[in-house]
Amino acid sequence: MDTIFVILIAVVAAVVGAGIGYMVRKQAAESKIGSAEEAAKNILEEAEKQAQAAKREKIIEAKEEVHKLRKDLEQESRERRAEFQRNERRLVQKEEALDKKTAFMERKEDELKSKEQGIAAIREKAEEALEQQLAELERLSGMTSDEAKEILLSRVREEVKHEMAMMIKEIEGQAKEDAEKKARHIITYAIQKFAADHVSESTVSVVSLPNDEMKGRIIGREGRNIRTLETLTGIDLIIDDTPEAVILSGFDPIRREVARIALEKLVSDGRIHPARIEEMVEKARQEVDVRIREEGEQATFDAGVHGLHPELVKLLGRLRYRTSYGQNVLKHSIEVSHLAGAMAAELGLDVKFAKRAGLLHDIGKAVDHEVEGPHVTIGGDLARKYKESREIVNAIAAHHGDEDFLTLEAVLIQAADAVSAARPGARRETLEAYIKRLEKLEEIADSFEGVDKAYAIQAGREIRIMVKPEKVDDLASVNMAREIVQKVEDELEYPGQIKITVIRETRAVDYAK
Repeated sequence: MDTIFVILIAVVAAVVGAGIGYMVRKQAAESKIGSAEEAAKNILEEAEKQAQAAKREKIIEAKEEVHKLRKDLEQESRERRAEFQRNERRLVQKEEALDKKTAFMERKEDELKSKEQGIAAIREKAEEALEQQLAELERLSGMTSDEAKEILLSRVREEVKHEMAMMIKEIEGQAKEDAEKKARHIITYAIQKFAADHVSESTVSVVSLPNDEMKGRIIGREGRNIRTLETLTGIDLIIDDTPEAVILSGFDPIRREVARIALEKLVSDGRIHPARIEEMVEKARQEVDVRIREEGEQATFDAGVHGLHPELVKLLGRLRYRTSYGQNVLKHSIEVSHLAGAMAAELGLDVKFAKRAGLLHDIGKAVDHEVEGPHVTIGGDLARKYKESREIVNAIAAHHGDEDFLTLEAVLIQAADAVSAARPGARRETLEAYIKRLEKLEEIADSFEGVDKAYAIQAGREIRIMVKPEKVDDLASVNMAREIVQKVEDELEYPGQIKITVIRETRAVDYAK
């Protein structure tokens, strides 16, 4: 019982303690809440005070800013009004000045109108006086005004023509002097850099024989051997009294070379009959083909030209066996290439282009006996076929003046071709063609009015023309020389250049008795 009682007391004490603790905690909590509410109220009051203060400050700042803006606006407004007033004063001044100018111009216009009226009256009087004077002059001179005008115009025309001729003579003289000096320098330099010997080539070849008995073996029984050789090669064999030699005659150098090699092989071998001849001719053709290719390659190497189509190289090799007026065309082409390259270097032009065009300029002569047309046209077509440039094609086709030049290098090709052909001993021509050219030169000169006598001299390199002094004056002789040059260039084909000299001489002869 005591134990239970003790327990009950303990439980009651715990409950009472708990209730007391709860009450104590409740009072403490209420006290804290009250403090917190008081603090919150104080904070709110403080915040409201600060907000009111900030509001007052912002209002004050806004008022100051508005005041400042108002002052700036008033200042700007005053300045604009002042500027407007200044502009207005200037406009007023300009209007006043314009009014003054307008009044001045009106006065001047009135004065001008009055002057024009006076001038018109004076002009009418002058025209009437002029008409009267013209009528009087026509009556006194016996000529109309149109006739007098024509006489005056003819005199003026003659004077102008005279002055123009003098100017042309002076300008041409100066231009020729300067151009000749420069051209001589360039051409001399080019020739000096590349000087080559020339030997005219003929249309025959000679094959040496070990003895005269070989001639009979070459002829064969009833001439079958010589007929076979001539048929296979297309070359004439001339077997005459020339000791230990056979002459091969033909205009095709390649065929003649094939015949020469074949005959030398037959003579060396000693077995001469139709079958053997056929075999040797075929071997000779193969050997010549190889030589042609090698000659073409050597020519490109000598000229320093690379990248040519293989067919163009072969055609170059064929030129080794082609001649023009006795000049070997391949050697001529190489020389033109070097000359054109040297002149291009002097003038600052494309040296590679000039050398390439110079080497190919006569390529048409390799097949001109097989294809119809002039060699310049054939050469241009070949270059175009084998993908050469348009400028190269033009340089080939224009080097004899058949086309207009597209480049300065093309002009150099024509000049180099003329220099190479005009070298002493480079070319020869038949006596008949030479005489015809001289006669044609004299005929062209004699066709001009006022020519007394004309002489072609220096192997056709110069023509001297004596004119009648009473019909041709000094200035007319200058014009005549230029016209003769033009006609010679249009009607004649010739290597190099031809000098035209017009001579006018006046003699006064009397006798003392």
